[in-house]
Amino acid sequence: MDFTRDPALDDFRHEVRAFLRDHLPADIARRGWHDYHSNRPDIERWMRILDEKGWAVSHWPVEYGGTGWTPMQNYVWYEEQRLAGAPVIDRGAVELVGPVIYTFGTEAQKAWFLPRIRRGEIFWCQGFSEPGSGSDLASLRTRADREGDDYVVNGQKIWTSEAQWADWIFMLVRTNHEVRPQAGISFLLVDMTTPGITRRPIWSIDEGLTLNETFFDDVRVPAANLVGEPGGGWGYAKYLLTNERTMSAEAPHSKRDLVQLKRLAATAAKNGRPLNRDPIFRAKMARAEIEVTALDWSVLRLLHGAEGDRSLDSVASVLKLRGAELRQTLAELSAEALGDHGLAALPDPEGTHNLKYDGLAPPIDPEGVGITHKAMFRRATTIYGGTNEIQRTIIAKSVLGL
Repeated sequence: MDFTRDPALDDFRHEVRAFLRDHLPADIARRGWHDYHSNRPDIERWMRILDEKGWAVSHWPVEYGGTGWTPMQNYVWYEEQRLAGAPVIDRGAVELVGPVIYTFGTEAQKAWFLPRIRRGEIFWCQGFSEPGSGSDLASLRTRADREGDDYVVNGQKIWTSEAQWADWIFMLVRTNHEVRPQAGISFLLVDMTTPGITRRPIWSIDEGLTLNETFFDDVRVPAANLVGEPGGGWGYAKYLLTNERTMSAEAPHSKRDLVQLKRLAATAAKNGRPLNRDPIFRAKMARAEIEVTALDWSVLRLLHGAEGDRSLDSVASVLKLRGAELRQTLAELSAEALGDHGLAALPDPEGTHNLKYDGLAPPIDPEGVGITHKAMFRRATTIYGGTNEIQRTIIAKSVLGL
């Protein structure tokens, strides 16, 4: 990897910053900076703005609406969005199912789904985890039985993020019970308005609503909604999860969290002086900054290799593992910086995320809003996308050859 700074990349960063300064609505940026889960109206507005610019799905192939940017340019784009407070777009659509559809889907699926994803017209949730089948996807029990031109789906999914507002769900279902577990799994696209689907919210420890359990009772799905070949779902899921785990390093998020932590430490007081002058807390911040920098360069190394060597994808689990732990560390340090105020959940004052506490004002603004909420929710980072225990097993087998 060449560590020399590319002047063209710096010019691109300035272009991105100018676009965000001129086009990111201030109210959306304010909510984004508080780091609550982006709400659907904000995402829809932002996706329309990006689509007009041609940047909505920047990393997709050009023929499907992508920009033709290099992986490094895309990384700069994501990083600058986080630093500006832009909403996190529908990642299930843009980062996960979209690439699966344009890589393995039929021409009809590409023609119908991809433009709607690009314009933010349909929202997605991911139906992988089940009770007793979280990181062990091969043990899933939700079944899809072929009846004429349809599949009939029965089963349950859990921890279904954003299902409360999703229009579609991409699912792993068992279509063959006579073969080894991995070979009997297929990848199915399901309209969430189909009769027989029930969504139930799961309120998480931060008193927020992002998680759900979903039930499928004799849900009839057109066979045309099957992606790729019957029984090919395991391979498509591995392709998708490699993308998810690379994203789950969340280095741009961690860099933004570090900026916020420094601001908190500069304004919070301890023993009559700013917290950032306390030697113990300064040491904690310094260690966190070193780790953020190391993660950032590790992701850049992977992206550099991605321009010509896809074998580096096996390192995605390493990045996911380290990035998940680091996000927890930064959130906990920020809560610590709040002192006694860190004991309060500080729900969203605009009511866009924590529906139970609509209108309740936080005691500290602006930097204190959402900090403790984030620290509690970040307990999930070492679970979603495959638990850290599973990542260590993948690393041992695929990277270290043990």
